[in-house]
Amino acid sequence: STLADLLPRFFDPYKGRISFDNQDIKNLKVTDLRGLIGLVAQEGILFNDTVARNIAYGIEEPDIDRVIAAAKTANAHDFISALPEGYKTLIGERGTKLSGGQRQRLAIARAVYRDAPVLILDEATSALDSGSERLVQQALDQLTKGRTSLVIAHRLSTILNADRIYVVDQGRIVEQGTHQELLQHKGVYKQLFDLQFEANRI
Repeated sequence: STLADLLPRFFDPYKGRISFDNQDIKNLKVTDLRGLIGLVAQEGILFNDTVARNIAYGIEEPDIDRVIAAAKTANAHDFISALPEGYKTLIGERGTKLSGGQRQRLAIARAVYRDAPVLILDEATSALDSGSERLVQQALDQLTKGRTSLVIAHRLSTILNADRIYVVDQGRIVEQGTHQELLQHKGVYKQLFDLQFEANRI
């Protein structure tokens, strides 16, 4: 999470550089840089406003067709349609009128609506039960298509199909590779995988 916070320049590294397409991000305006990035965190930030305005956050007049399309991609349309006023339903401060899985799917719908080329998923499924995790994971699979995605996760189900996996231990990268390469390496990643998936193999 600390490494991911460097990308949108929530703070800057004291040495070294971070580049997008060989351009140092310090040479970009912060607003322009953040406009390129979509973020889905462990706990999405929601407001006491309508579902539609939460999905299209920052847009004065949301395009409702685009809002609905984003919600469908995020596996959120069905539960939203069942709310008392659908997309016009007020969700309470921090989304208190919704379940954890519903709040997270709204956060994903917001990222879909934003349509940013770079995506950061910071423990996006870690606080969910198994049923909600499955729906959210399906939504994340749709969201990451065609985007550069940085996924921070302890639950390895979130990253099995990643092009490159970095294992961080005590603040250092100790392993890197694809899922299959890391399993064959039989190091820290393999130990974590066995711990998390052993029950499914019994």
